[in-house]
Amino acid sequence: MKKLKDYTKEEWENICNNCGKCCLLKLQDAETDEIYYTNVVCKYFDTEKCLCTVYDKRCELVPECLQLTPENVDKIKWMPKTCAYRALFENFKNPVKTTIKGRCISENLVNPDNLEDYIVDWEDL
Repeated sequence: MKKLKDYTKEEWENICNNCGKCCLLKLQDAETDEIYYTNVVCKYFDTEKCLCTVYDKRCELVPECLQLTPENVDKIKWMPKTCAYRALFENFKNPVKTTIKGRCISENLVNPDNLEDYIVDWEDL
């Protein structure tokens, strides 16, 4: 099996299965550090195509956007269990692909002060 550090940039980018779950807004409990997913997605996420519309500039436009790399994929504990990157790191063979298509709402349409109202408990996260 190929080691993470041996992937080319193009190979690394092609691992993504475009589920969109990493683009969901998350809340973190200040006391417990527990992460809660919401069904609210980044304003730059195309909910029909399940793709970022500003992918090459995403970290510039959204400073908290995460750029997964072979060096950090093992450190991001909140990555969905169905994420292809997480599956690769944890040596799962074929993660079940599920998407957020039809299950999310753009952050442009919600009051950011009410994100707690959008917390979800999807089994495929």
